[in-house]
Amino acid sequence: LWVNLIMDTLACAHLSSPVPILSPHLSSPVPTCPQDSPLKAVQMLWVNLIMDTLASLALATEPPTEALLLRRPYGRDHPLVSGTMLRNILGHAAYQLLVIFTLLFAALQRAQRAQAARREERL
Repeated sequence: LWVNLIMDTLACAHLSSPVPILSPHLSSPVPTCPQDSPLKAVQMLWVNLIMDTLASLALATEPPTEALLLRRPYGRDHPLVSGTMLRNILGHAAYQLLVIFTLLFAALQRAQRAQAARREERL
């Protein structure tokens, strides 16, 4: 009963996993920029803690239903993350990376144009 419940809940909550996985990686190119980092180390730890807590609450608060008793249990060799779930997680992670790097590139271009304009004003 509980194995089926956990497998079903994981299938429902699989889209929240790229955020805590990618949060350390998304801020790694930021220190190479001239601006300060948007997230400090302690803030990143809080983001990770909150995201993991919400995922844990989603797993723990859904009660089992009677339909779970009627379904056959999952086998030992059944994967915890199915192919569809993996594709969704990787697609969402790729989308997040695309958006973050696009915004980072646009911000760098804007900062470089502003810096070039200031140099021209000095001359």
